[in-house]
Amino acid sequence: MLKWHPALTLSVLLFAIFLLAIPGNLLVGWVICTSTQALTPSDVYLFHLTIADGLMALTLPFFAISQVLGWIFGDFMCKLLTLIMEANFYTSIIFLACISVDRYRVIVHASENRRARHRRCSRVLCVAVWAVGWALALPALFSDVTQLDSDSSFLICTETFDIGSSTMWRLATRGFRHIFGFLVPLVVMVACYSITITRLLHTRGFQKHRAMRVITAVVIAFLLCWTPYHITMVVDTLLRAELLTFDCTFRRAVNNALRTTNSLALLHSCINPFLYAFVGEKFRKKLKTLLQRKRRREQSSVFRVSRSTSQTSEGARTVL
Repeated sequence: MLKWHPALTLSVLLFAIFLLAIPGNLLVGWVICTSTQALTPSDVYLFHLTIADGLMALTLPFFAISQVLGWIFGDFMCKLLTLIMEANFYTSIIFLACISVDRYRVIVHASENRRARHRRCSRVLCVAVWAVGWALALPALFSDVTQLDSDSSFLICTETFDIGSSTMWRLATRGFRHIFGFLVPLVVMVACYSITITRLLHTRGFQKHRAMRVITAVVIAFLLCWTPYHITMVVDTLLRAELLTFDCTFRRAVNNALRTTNSLALLHSCINPFLYAFVGEKFRKKLKTLLQRKRRREQSSVFRVSRSTSQTSEGARTVL
């Protein structure tokens, strides 16, 4: 019988995130794609955000299995899945920043809104975000399958820099992750949303309170999910660079904290649909309209079938 231990707990958590993230992001993507209205830049960014979060979630079952059984999928899948995870990690967070910029533009500079031009720019920006995200993720190609330690046959998929100084490579790649995957998007979000909330405070009506609640929830969720992971990674980097003194117990605690905070960060991929879509009144109206339209089509189809059956029965009675 499999003994219950922290690795199994993390495995179950990753599977749970996968099961929550896939339906949520698919539903948001479906609502946006089937919308009969012209998409706003925020809609476009949200659609691409669902793609990034969905692709990231698709890799989770592999990493969930590896928590318990070790990495059993080979070197190629190690590089590929790590690359997909890293690329969509960057694109997801950058699209969050893009949404904050667009909401700032719409609310603070509403009179300067040139919709057609902004729609074209949003599509070009999406291409740029994907290109930047995949470019920043290229160090994931250095990932390889290796033993957890010399005394264990347990295999893990991890970064192994075998050219030049591994310490310098690790400092550089993690520096990029902290700067472009957390600090820059966070500064953009806080700056844009702070100005947006200031403008909303000078407006009247119930809608401003709803918008402020959503904005506050977005920033808090981002900080709660990602801050522990980045703090833990900074500590891990300092340990690997031997800038901090440590013993085996502390090293083991940091490794466990990395796995736990990474799972917490991935939880953000299933929170995003709820924060950006389900909480939004416009999205709920679109979803309600689509469901009503689908229900009417089903009722119409049932009515046509029953009517056809009735006419057939009536014709049979006439013949008899």
